[in-house]
Amino acid sequence: MLASGASFALMGVFVKLAAEFHTAAELVFWRAIVQLAAAWLMLAHAGSPIRTSRFGMHAHRGVAGFVSLFLFFHALTSLPLATAMTLSYSSPIFLAVLLTVLARERPGAKLLATVLVGFAGVLLLLQPAFAADQVRPGLIGLASGAVASIAFWNVRELSRAGEPDARIVFYFSFYSLLGSLAWMVPQTWHPPTAASAWPIAGLGLTGAFGQWSLTRAYGRGSMLVSASLSYSGIVFSALIGIAVFDDRLPFAAWAGMALIVAAGVAAVQLRPTRREDATAPIVND
Repeated sequence: MLASGASFALMGVFVKLAAEFHTAAELVFWRAIVQLAAAWLMLAHAGSPIRTSRFGMHAHRGVAGFVSLFLFFHALTSLPLATAMTLSYSSPIFLAVLLTVLARERPGAKLLATVLVGFAGVLLLLQPAFAADQVRPGLIGLASGAVASIAFWNVRELSRAGEPDARIVFYFSFYSLLGSLAWMVPQTWHPPTAASAWPIAGLGLTGAFGQWSLTRAYGRGSMLVSASLSYSGIVFSALIGIAVFDDRLPFAAWAGMALIVAAGVAAVQLRPTRREDATAPIVND
């Protein structure tokens, strides 16, 4: 999960660079293309076929993942970046609810507390603000986090069903590709240029590795431990902002990062010996 957080933070840099030349829908499209190629190569290297008997489960994961992404981009158009990011990072809280309601599992109180402490760190770091006319986009951003938790839940179920990580990434990228094509229909197409080709390749490769790492974490590890560690993406993004874009952070932001790191460390220390969401043996076919 830490590798996933670092990968998505690096992807954010490439997104900022590529956004000068392409729309959000185009960036999702090109990311999906590169991820499809990377996942196909991983499957070929492992000797695993692309075909699957779990097509319906992949559809649930793919559609939920794309809808969450679409809602997040929609929230970004009406909310400050920090607010939209905070709402999208509400997914671990919804994931804890899913564990309790759908799986009838009772996560340990201490482990659940790490999720809430980590989210408190996100609030301090990003310091979201709402205007009176931002209730509707705020609810859309919150819905993005809720739908993302469903996608992560589906990742676990696919792993329990014996699906290889690369195949899960492949089909998610496939549905992202279809969704981005529909998204681009009313828009003007901007073909890649020499200046935008390398940021596109960068966002695709970092996105692919981030998705593979996330899939492996949620599929094979404790879901709440993975959820707590997912907040690391915010910390990595802040540190990259300092190093690359010369960002300056207030004291509250540093305090927020400290809370996120503390929550992640605590979650790892509290991980159950017999996980509350232990997965079935993984079968690589």
